[in-house]
Amino acid sequence: MSKIIASAAIRGAHKVYERAEKSFNQALKKYGPDKKVEFPNTGYFLPVIYAMTGIRVSTIGDMKQVLDRAKSLLPQIPDENVWLPYLGSALDAGMATLFSDEIIESLKYLEDKIPYTMTLSPTEDNIWLGAADDVIMRERGIEFVDGSAPGFAACVGVAPNNKTAVKIARELQEKSLYVFMSASSPDGRSMAEQLEEEGVQMGWETRLIPFGKDVTATVFALGFASRAAMSFGGVKPGDYRRNLLYNQNRVFAFVLALGEVDDEKYAQAAGAINYGFPVIADTDIPEILPTGICMYEHVVSNVKHDEMVERALEVRGLKIAITKIDIPVAYGPAFEGERVRREDCYLEMGGGKTHAFELLRKKEAKEVEDGKIEVIGQEIDDVEFGSRLPLGIMVNVAGSKMQEDFEPILERQIHNFINGAEGILHMGSRDVNWIRISKAAREKGFKLSNLGEIIRSKLLADYSAIVDKVQVAIYTDQAKVDELREGAREIYSHRDERVAGMTDESVDIFYSCTLCQSFAPNHICIISPERLGLCGAYNWLDGKAAFEIDPNGPNQPVEKGSTIDEFKGQWEGVNKVVFEKSNQALERFNAYSMMEDPMTSCGCFECIVALLPTCNGVMVVNREYPEMTPCGMKFSTLAGSVGGGVQMPGFMGVGKQYLVSKKFIQADGGFTRIVWMPKELKELMMDALKKRAEEIGSPDFVDKIADETIATTEEEVMEYMQKVEHPALEMDPML
Repeated sequence: MSKIIASAAIRGAHKVYERAEKSFNQALKKYGPDKKVEFPNTGYFLPVIYAMTGIRVSTIGDMKQVLDRAKSLLPQIPDENVWLPYLGSALDAGMATLFSDEIIESLKYLEDKIPYTMTLSPTEDNIWLGAADDVIMRERGIEFVDGSAPGFAACVGVAPNNKTAVKIARELQEKSLYVFMSASSPDGRSMAEQLEEEGVQMGWETRLIPFGKDVTATVFALGFASRAAMSFGGVKPGDYRRNLLYNQNRVFAFVLALGEVDDEKYAQAAGAINYGFPVIADTDIPEILPTGICMYEHVVSNVKHDEMVERALEVRGLKIAITKIDIPVAYGPAFEGERVRREDCYLEMGGGKTHAFELLRKKEAKEVEDGKIEVIGQEIDDVEFGSRLPLGIMVNVAGSKMQEDFEPILERQIHNFINGAEGILHMGSRDVNWIRISKAAREKGFKLSNLGEIIRSKLLADYSAIVDKVQVAIYTDQAKVDELREGAREIYSHRDERVAGMTDESVDIFYSCTLCQSFAPNHICIISPERLGLCGAYNWLDGKAAFEIDPNGPNQPVEKGSTIDEFKGQWEGVNKVVFEKSNQALERFNAYSMMEDPMTSCGCFECIVALLPTCNGVMVVNREYPEMTPCGMKFSTLAGSVGGGVQMPGFMGVGKQYLVSKKFIQADGGFTRIVWMPKELKELMMDALKKRAEEIGSPDFVDKIADETIATTEEEVMEYMQKVEHPALEMDPML
């Protein structure tokens, strides 16, 4: 090891240790030894310390033994003329640095003004997020295990200019990597602040994480890695060897050192090298290139900024397959969680504001002109900022192994495909889809035709086994959209009818769906013959077909297992999968109840069912209905409360067809609990509603359901119920 690097790392470690010791003594004097310390909402104490030593630091007094351990690891600062031929002393100094970092950072949470927001995303007042809590750890950490996040880059310091900072961040995002940012330059500038100045969305949703401006905040990245080892790798606290090996072999991370590397940054780098995380620098610092104690104890210097990411991947031994799409904005999974706010929206389509739909059909090869993408109607260049347009997306595919049963599965992928584009938001499916295109994307040259480019490229890349040719038409002409939407609705109905005769009791296998976990990481749909996915696009047969197409995809078979409660719809095997797929956030749910442990909701539901307590019944509101509802909230407000993958008794997102299922909230009274729904929804589903009413022996029941022409408040709904003698008035209380 270079004696210059070793000397600098050891000097830096001593400086950080002295800071930690000073902070500890001040806190001890001010608060006493019994004062509680922690990274808020975490169960791993101070995770690097806990993982490496097994010491549970929960009070200020507990820190003393950690400081003693750190001090024992500190080598003497060597003479510049002494040759250090091995890594050992610098690695020890690096670990002492990480212990000291965690003491410094945890004590910051005792300050009168905590320097961190402790939220998912930066705020206007503070961009720094601090330590990830356990909810984030469960949501995001699993991605490092299942491969959806191949690794992370710890960016330390500041880029030479804002443009370079954005370029590096975008390149890392496009490769699906998380970006953990910390530290600053001698003049106080940081990469995260550069991104903020350029209007780049940061936060856990976009995988750009501004941990902290202090160099000691670098430890949050190593703490995240340690917690991943303990949470998902089964590594026991104190088993430092297994922890380091897990990170070396499973968490593919590296450090990008931007700008001047001072002694304290050398010390942080030495700490990272313990984990097998190499350091790639843009400055001319001494290099470490041999392999010995660690697999990747590299320090590579003087790398050009446009080569840094690729060089880091090469040194770390990380190979990432990327589908290149010819569009003018960045593309990758990191953008799936990006939001396009109303004030930033150049063009909006669907979402209840305009008519919209999306449909994918199987065609014969001769009927599909591969690569043909056309826009029928206005392009984005033809409208002004803040405009709205109708939208129809028609996708024709051909392939020798393509089946009609595969249509809805591929169609539902449009949601994920489009969301991967920077500055583009897609929600919903079928005829309740919604797209927003940001002003920034428009300024970069994004066109509506690029939606077709995305869909074609991803279908051919991800489903090459069954798709050979793709043709896409984007409609923004009102008359054509209305005409084609009616035809699409007939096809949706035909798909729904395929499972009409099946029951939940007739099968031993249900299917899971995790497609929407980019927006709601803890949400999990369980699709049964009598309960379709809440997006309305996936029924049981679709789940079965999706699994046939992609055995490793988002739709997996779920063995029901032994029955816990047949009436409420709870099974042992289903609970096991729910617990696992919700990142252990949910222990169970009841498929047929909205009042007790209901199924969670993401944000793609077609309708929301909400309790009206006074009426002893429920109201239903569809996404297209923009007005106030009897529960005192509009759909948009309800969606914010119901979505996100949380269990919210009394509220539930559903697909429209579930309203007429025999299992609809069976445990809470069923179909006759419905007391209000928008007139448009009632008319759209009139045939199915009347059929269900006849099945229960109450053919006039649909007329007893109020709509907005009759009642807009809960009190008015109750008056109407009394007038028509609604059966919910005589039913057992829901509460």
